[in-house]
Amino acid sequence: MNNPKGPTPPNGGGPLPPNLPEPEIVKPKRWLPSLVWIVPLIAALIGVALVVKSVATRGPTITISFSSAEGLEPGKTKVKYKDVDIGSVRAIKLSPNLSHVIVTVELTKDAERFAVKDSRFWVVRPRVGASGVSGLTTLLSGSYIGADAGRAQESQSDFVGLEAPPAVTIDEKGHRYTLHSATLGSLDIGTPIFFRRIQVGQVTGYSLDKDGTGVTVQVFVGAPYDQYVGTNTRWWHASGVNVQLDSSGIKVNTQSLATVIVGGLAFQAPSGQQMGPQAPDNATFALASDETDAMREPDGAPQRVVMYFNQSLRGLSVGAPVDFRGIVLGQVTDIGIEYDPKEHNFRMPVTMDLYPLRLSRRIRGEAPAPHTPQSQELLKRLVARGLRGQLRTGNLITGQLYIALDIFPKASQATVDFSHDPMELPTVPNSLEELQLQVADIAKKLDKIPFDKIGNNLNDSLKSANQLFAQVNDQLLPQMRGTLDEAQKTFSAAQATLQQDSPLQSDVHQAMQELTRTLQSLNALSDYLERHPESLLRGKPGDKP
Repeated sequence: MNNPKGPTPPNGGGPLPPNLPEPEIVKPKRWLPSLVWIVPLIAALIGVALVVKSVATRGPTITISFSSAEGLEPGKTKVKYKDVDIGSVRAIKLSPNLSHVIVTVELTKDAERFAVKDSRFWVVRPRVGASGVSGLTTLLSGSYIGADAGRAQESQSDFVGLEAPPAVTIDEKGHRYTLHSATLGSLDIGTPIFFRRIQVGQVTGYSLDKDGTGVTVQVFVGAPYDQYVGTNTRWWHASGVNVQLDSSGIKVNTQSLATVIVGGLAFQAPSGQQMGPQAPDNATFALASDETDAMREPDGAPQRVVMYFNQSLRGLSVGAPVDFRGIVLGQVTDIGIEYDPKEHNFRMPVTMDLYPLRLSRRIRGEAPAPHTPQSQELLKRLVARGLRGQLRTGNLITGQLYIALDIFPKASQATVDFSHDPMELPTVPNSLEELQLQVADIAKKLDKIPFDKIGNNLNDSLKSANQLFAQVNDQLLPQMRGTLDEAQKTFSAAQATLQQDSPLQSDVHQAMQELTRTLQSLNALSDYLERHPESLLRGKPGDKP
């Protein structure tokens, strides 16, 4: 039904104006997306680009085990090589047995060569060691993982981290050597090495030998000083201060102040010898206890010897010297005790290492080589002549003893048997022990003297003497007084007779004068008869018949 008043507006308002056409609705053509979708699209493209870049720049993922995760944080701790970031820590977890931590590290694309077998990783934090103080920058920036690129071609993803930074990196120029010593002494990783008092290297590691008899020390000598390490180079401990007291006075020797505090090593060619060819990498040397020991000529193979003593070994210790008239031939290696069931007594075996080459080098002329039949025959002759071992006092203040080898011509006969190992050499007691034995023998003899009986007899003798003196005093003294009075009278009469003015003296004087004249006449008569013996028959000339 048509509305006479015209069409009604859609909004329910009044009627439309007359004569207006009905509006035509035209739908627009949309050929561009809405601006609302542009932002997510750009974000998606950026994300895809970042993912592509991340995949393109991502390096290998490795795991490093450490004893502790101190200073490490996932997403923050970096892995650096020469202060350049080459990766970051992604995760940290405990090992299944809870003994260590496993750190997952994602390396960069440029750091792929770090994922090889001989690469090394460690945590850089403040440390104080023999080589000095390191890692102070981490006090502000935090700890990070240091790396040392390996040279192997074999890839590896699981590593065991170092607990301390390596003393020498792989790319540092120089040579590495191995030293063998009986003890580590004061050495540690980073301990300096000196050549003519110039620091040229350091200790890089050490380990105990498998048999437990010594220590193996790894050292590094940097270039260009490694050219001074020859095949005949001698190495020794240069730790502390070496003080020597001799006829020239007191000598104090040390490499540097650092060796006094943290120890050190030194090397040099023997005095009077040219440096040999340069030692190759990883060459092995013996490490001596001091410079004197290092510069000593090689001693050769030692001869194990045992000596049995029947006296106290107090003052004798392992390492005590064994010498022959001032030449040190070896040292004591063991001191024991044995029970002799035949003698029902104890004897003290002392085992020692002797180096015959030390003596043969000093013998003028030809000497038989050690460990040969000729040297054994020489030793037999020396033992037959009285070669013996004897304990002697080396220091009167400390009472330390040493073993002296010498020839004692009056020693009892003995032989040596080379079939036993160790070889046994005879001994003689020292002078002090002989004096003690003599004193003990005298004491035994004195102990056998019956002092009690002698005392009783002496007491009886004294009683008899007292009785005799009493008799003398009572009986003999009066008689002796009368005898003395008579003797005094006799001496007085004799004195009166012998005086110069006594008649006896005058008569004797005249008699002597007459006797003198008579002798003179007899002398004249004898002289005349000697000249004129015929007067005995004819008479004196001039006398009438």
